[in-house]
Amino acid sequence: MSARHRKKPPTLWLMTDERVSDVALLAAAERLPKGAAGIVFRHYATPAEQRRALFEALGRIATRRRLLLLLGGTAQHAAAWRADGVHGRDRRRASRPLLRSAPVHDVREAVAARGVDLCFLSPLFSTRSHPGGRALGRVRFAMLAGRMDEPVMALGGVKATHRHMLRGIGADGWAAIDGLVAF
Repeated sequence: MSARHRKKPPTLWLMTDERVSDVALLAAAERLPKGAAGIVFRHYATPAEQRRALFEALGRIATRRRLLLLLGGTAQHAAAWRADGVHGRDRRRASRPLLRSAPVHDVREAVAARGVDLCFLSPLFSTRSHPGGRALGRVRFAMLAGRMDEPVMALGGVKATHRHMLRGIGADGWAAIDGLVAF
């Protein structure tokens, strides 16, 4: 396991998204608080070579700034790319220990995520990345978060100005795309 792993996961996470330019994404990673944040690299639709190059660039930033870097996909893939963890629903073992996170959008996914190291519960609010998608809102978010034993990161339209409200609805931290990337 990487020296950057902690017993308690960071409370701030940058989620990657293909609609954000590589330059803006790398700049956002550079602004994350040193030793106190993580990055979840998704970019599922990016061509393989370009995806790997961007992951490696984020990896250099993560190493220098002591950030955790999770790879969206399979545990085997995350271990091969030397990620600190894997984000997704893959529960298979990897060749080395990995931090595991899961996306949660409803009760069924909350039950399926039991036993992971942290969950990204979303969408709390409306988002630009999922236009027209139904937000959970504070009440439904709190109901779902209350059913989970794993640390819950609020995702979906969350900004730094929301962080004081999050504890009251059961969030242990927050994650964002637009809330952390300057366009």
